[in-house]
Amino acid sequence: MSLADAHAFAFSLAATLMVTIIIYRAGDGTMSVMPAAEYDGDAETIVGEIDPFA
Repeated sequence: MSLADAHAFAFSLAATLMVTIIIYRAGDGTMSVMPAAEYDGDAETIVGEIDPFA
């Protein structure tokens, strides 16, 4: 997924679930998103964060 697609998906997911969503680079170089509470990977791989309350 491209960064633009990941950002759009993360924004939609954050607005729907009302939780903080992170955008991160996976091991194969692709972008992915997931709730911040569930992320337990390296902090260096985080590209962005979407907070619906900010």
